[in-house]
Amino acid sequence: QTKPLAAVLKDVCDAWSLPNAEHYALQYADGRHTYITESNRREIKNGSILRLATSPDQEAQRLYNGIQSKNVDVKTDSLKKLASLSQDVTFAQEFISRNGLKQIYSIVEEGNDTGEMLAHTLKAFTELMEHDFVSWENLSTVFIKKIVSYVNMNMVDASIQQLSLSILENMVPTSRLFFELVKKEVTLDRLLTHLQVTNAQLQLKAMALLIALLLTATDAERRDMMDYLREKNIRQFIHKNIIHSSEPLGDEMAHYLYVLQSVSLNLCEHRMRTSMDPYSQEQRELLQSLRQAAFESESEGPASNYSTERRRSLCAKEFRKLGFMNNSNPAEDFRRAPPGLLALDNMVYFSRNTPNAYSRFVLENSSREDKHECPFARSSIQLTLILCEILHVGEPCSETAQAFYPMFFGQDHFFEELFCICIQLVNKTWKEMRATQEDFDKVMQVVREQITRTLALKPTSLELFKTRVNVLNYSEILRLRQTERLHQEETLAVPVLELRERLKPELLELIRQQRLLHLCEGTLFRKISSRRRQDKLWYCRLSPNHKVLHYGDVEEGVHSPPIESLTEKIPVADMKMLLVGKECPHMKEKSSGKQNKDVLELAFSIVHDVEEYCLNFIAPNRYEFCLWTDGLNVLLGKEMTSERTQTDLDVLLSMELKLRLLDLENISIPDTPPPIPKPPSNLNFCYDFSHAEQ
Repeated sequence: QTKPLAAVLKDVCDAWSLPNAEHYALQYADGRHTYITESNRREIKNGSILRLATSPDQEAQRLYNGIQSKNVDVKTDSLKKLASLSQDVTFAQEFISRNGLKQIYSIVEEGNDTGEMLAHTLKAFTELMEHDFVSWENLSTVFIKKIVSYVNMNMVDASIQQLSLSILENMVPTSRLFFELVKKEVTLDRLLTHLQVTNAQLQLKAMALLIALLLTATDAERRDMMDYLREKNIRQFIHKNIIHSSEPLGDEMAHYLYVLQSVSLNLCEHRMRTSMDPYSQEQRELLQSLRQAAFESESEGPASNYSTERRRSLCAKEFRKLGFMNNSNPAEDFRRAPPGLLALDNMVYFSRNTPNAYSRFVLENSSREDKHECPFARSSIQLTLILCEILHVGEPCSETAQAFYPMFFGQDHFFEELFCICIQLVNKTWKEMRATQEDFDKVMQVVREQITRTLALKPTSLELFKTRVNVLNYSEILRLRQTERLHQEETLAVPVLELRERLKPELLELIRQQRLLHLCEGTLFRKISSRRRQDKLWYCRLSPNHKVLHYGDVEEGVHSPPIESLTEKIPVADMKMLLVGKECPHMKEKSSGKQNKDVLELAFSIVHDVEEYCLNFIAPNRYEFCLWTDGLNVLLGKEMTSERTQTDLDVLLSMELKLRLLDLENISIPDTPPPIPKPPSNLNFCYDFSHAEQ
């Protein structure tokens, strides 16, 4: 490692009597055959096997000539080799510097082949573009149209369609021109056709392109696209064939479904942020329809034969019964945005789609004592706001989240239908709490808890949600709160606190062992580039003797690869320190946008070796992040610092204390130990043997 790389190569070539040492390079014999350069030579581990190969510049020149060959076999072999070598950044740089991409463009633009040669060409193109040396905006319209044609062809290999969809997905966000071109050429119908195939990878790439188009579109375009997808019953298809298919849902598809759910819910954002306009005829009619649906049938016919003054006071009285704060001018109640007009839309939907439930709600509360009536309008406005917050309406999509609700895809008009269930829940909880107007905020707090606890159970349909949320009544919420409070509260008597301190070291050792065992089992990590979510996976695990960290790339679907298959390794003795969050090298270039915040919270790096190289991780979730950072800190001989350590320690201490104190139930523990009594005056432990003998 002390010699320059050129000198090392010269020694090797001399040993084998090979002239022109500059025409050769070293590369790893295993794995991805990465070339060794001055910049990455420090990453070579003891025990790595290297091989002498043609240098990247020579190889790039040879393949550059090979892909222009008139001989089809030579050309195909060169493209195949190119697709494989393009993963290496050194080779990619050499090939691109020879204007190699221009040759790839011409093969695609001028060729009519749709077989193996084209698949290798597109694979090579994808890998070369992955290194970000060339902007996607440099692509010609002819090239893009050719890629589009492969997506639109019926008789073409699935691997070519997958690569083409992937290329378009990367291209769409880079320029408005490309977005318009792809949106025009690849119709939504065509994407839906690809979604309906049995090939899971093709399905995934089609979904990826659909999501890229939706995220790049303007608000108006997005609304039109979503309307069209709704017409084509995409929701029912996803619910039946993707969520409830026999195959388990992959992380990437789960993310796309989360984005689709988020985009759909965000269509409500405009109404949520718009206050009511008291001069809008349409909005006033909606407001009046609420009053008429509840009370018009009561009075015989409309109140047209009353004087204007009488009619106005009658309307005000009815609006007060409906639960408006400002009954003379109810439009004022909708001035607060959010929830704005979205609350009015929900109320009208409830009154029209479930008229019996609506009438029952209003009339039931009209007949209660004034202070015990549950205000329908005020509750609806507050409930709409709560639902918007719980479902993150109006918030940007996260870059990595996968938390979608299966029931969202099982129901048309999901938001409105959810509101209909929850507004009836408000009335039920109000009665259970025997609430008055002063308790309004308290009731809404309980309702929020009922909704969030039920959503956390991931019900698969709204019917199931309705059943579960109704079972979770006020007394059940109180019981859960009480249980949680008891879990949190520890006895604060001084002897118990002393016992806690004595038990801590033993339990911390237990947590350390658990963390190291988790590292030995290993975890699947996902590579995320600065540009987009990657579908590349790698696995990392600790050796059973806790001496070496093994890691390496794995294929999709491999969950626990044997330790021998992980080719890379880092001796624990070489590890210098652990970096988390913003300190990590792979996070420094990230923008500070909301979308990167969640990735930032999951990032950590191990600094190792003399030259301080880093192995960068992005944990799949917060739980894995805590376990890995703790385990690595244990290996480094440092304290475990994650929030999970504190939680685990609290749980273990709580259990241990309860077991130790079982015998002291209902006995008050004094703060100071009772005094030890003086020994009795006749205390004599000495036994006189002489008397025994007699």
